[in-house]
Amino acid sequence: MEQRYRLAPHVRIEVVRDAGHRFYRKPVKGPADVFGLLSEEANLWDRERFLCLLLDGRHRTIGLDEVSVGTATAALVHPREVFKAVILANACGFILIHNHPSGDPSPSKEDHDITARLKQIADLIGVPLLDHVVLGETGYFSFSEHEPDWKR
Repeated sequence: MEQRYRLAPHVRIEVVRDAGHRFYRKPVKGPADVFGLLSEEANLWDRERFLCLLLDGRHRTIGLDEVSVGTATAALVHPREVFKAVILANACGFILIHNHPSGDPSPSKEDHDITARLKQIADLIGVPLLDHVVLGETGYFSFSEHEPDWKR
């Protein structure tokens, strides 16, 4: 009898840390730490960038994934792209970060919507979304600090 189905090719998935980069190994205790880590660099960005800060069990940085680079006013974010890095890095928690090139960190309706969607997925897969920090020119907005039903 002729074999109708062939085996799929074997694949290997790896997470590779970029060599030569120094990174922050102290625990990230809150949004002020995130702002301190990225605000200087983020103030140079002319477009929105959406990042995912990957953390170990002690909330120390194990990686920073650039999920999306958008336009001056928006960045496209798909859950698949966010959770790919979270899962592959074996993160115990993560923080979403994006900048507003306008300098005003106030979140948009779209920011609220994507945060709620990603938080639902994080709860479902069991990797805590600890915060979503919107970086502005001189300050930040933290969803965990401003949303009454946010659980840390």
